[in-house]
Amino acid sequence: MFNPSREQVRQFFMDTWRKHRQDELLTPLEAMALDWIIEHPEYHAVLMDEASTDADYLPEGGRTNPFLHLSMHLAIAEQLSIDQPPGIRAAYQRLVSRTDAHHAAHQLMEALGQIVWEAQRDRSPPDSEKYLELIRRAAG
Repeated sequence: MFNPSREQVRQFFMDTWRKHRQDELLTPLEAMALDWIIEHPEYHAVLMDEASTDADYLPEGGRTNPFLHLSMHLAIAEQLSIDQPPGIRAAYQRLVSRTDAHHAAHQLMEALGQIVWEAQRDRSPPDSEKYLELIRRAAG
């Protein structure tokens, strides 16, 4: 998925969860996504509800967007799998040594969210060096 629509992203996660529950074969990307879906049981009901494809998850509503959250987990998992930006895997491993893999991924997610927000605000490409520096700082 290179530039999927909001609906395509949501359908991807919902289809992955459905395929898992029906014991169907998953693609490698779906298998990677499933790992994070399983880590978030609070999203399972959302992923089974077709109305979720149209739901808005606005910050002022106080609800986390499960599709954005899972997408960020998936993006980070892909970054770690190819060590891009270079050094992210080592910094992540330092975080994991002090906590657990899920919490470490959430720390990367915070850094990724900041970098994406700044890039959108500044209308510039994401700053991978700053992203890596934020992660290294969190890793100590």
